[in-house]
Amino acid sequence: LPPLQAIYQTPKLKVRNTLPRWLLPLKHFHKHLAAMAEDGAVTLYKATSITDAKKNSFSIKAGLAQMLRGGAIVEVSTLSQAKIAEEAGACCLVITEPNRQGISRMPDPSIIKQIKRCVLIPVMARSRVGHFVEAQILERVGVDYIDESEVLAIADEDNFINKHNFGCPFVCGCKNLGDALRRVREGAAMIRTQGDLLGTGNIAETVKNVRSVMGEIRILNNMDEDEVFAFSKEIAAPYDLVAQTKQMGRLPVVHFAAGGIVTPADAALMMQLGCDGVFVGSEVFDNGSDPYKRVRGIVEAVRHYNDPHVLVENSCGLEEQMAGLNVSEETMEPFGEGGA
Repeated sequence: LPPLQAIYQTPKLKVRNTLPRWLLPLKHFHKHLAAMAEDGAVTLYKATSITDAKKNSFSIKAGLAQMLRGGAIVEVSTLSQAKIAEEAGACCLVITEPNRQGISRMPDPSIIKQIKRCVLIPVMARSRVGHFVEAQILERVGVDYIDESEVLAIADEDNFINKHNFGCPFVCGCKNLGDALRRVREGAAMIRTQGDLLGTGNIAETVKNVRSVMGEIRILNNMDEDEVFAFSKEIAAPYDLVAQTKQMGRLPVVHFAAGGIVTPADAALMMQLGCDGVFVGSEVFDNGSDPYKRVRGIVEAVRHYNDPHVLVENSCGLEEQMAGLNVSEETMEPFGEGGA
């Protein structure tokens, strides 16, 4: 028999005549291993029982998420807000329903279609945690990204969506490194460290959670290789992703921050803490007379977060704009109480 390497390099028509029938499975297995190697460490599970690798390749979805790196994703609920955000330089729009009482669900598909027809930047929509049918509807409508968001009501308290079954990139929230890597194993192409969910403009919880994620990554980077096994067990995260995080010195996917980011200084703070971008809540449209100036200031702050001159220029004249986004003293816990 000729060497296997020569057989694989033979034109397709000649392979069938040259390769014995009992070696054909070996040829297909060789191609399967090569495909797995090209897709990276995250795509460990390549069986068709979980996902169709050719149709829903994780590397493609992660690449689409990389396109948003270094930008601001703005939450909008009307067509006018979407146009303002696009003109101000937002890299993506998150379409949400206007505030309403009761269970919060995915936005009306008709609103998504209306906004998609009028803007040229990518569009993202939220589905409830664990509600894979809402995700199927959003993917069919044609959104560019799906946010499996804890901001909405939770549909499944125990299970998240198996995001490998979708061709659309998913965004998921986290509060620590273990949360983040578990979501990546489920197929999330972007991680959003979530803070304030009430829209009060309070960034304290976001800072706390971002520092938690970055601090755990720094601890991991200083660990011996033998200690990584115990650390992955401690944070309940897959070992291969923990090892990849240690090797890269950061999360293996794009990392944004969300919650309470309403000023250019807030956005620059998140970027200097190590995030790749920010989510801006719809509260920037609720107060003040010039939402364009506020959104534009945040976009510029994300792009030039290390330039104090740009930050000063974009922070001037916003105090009146932010008047309605202050947390009342009654709801604030005095600093230092509770043993802090």
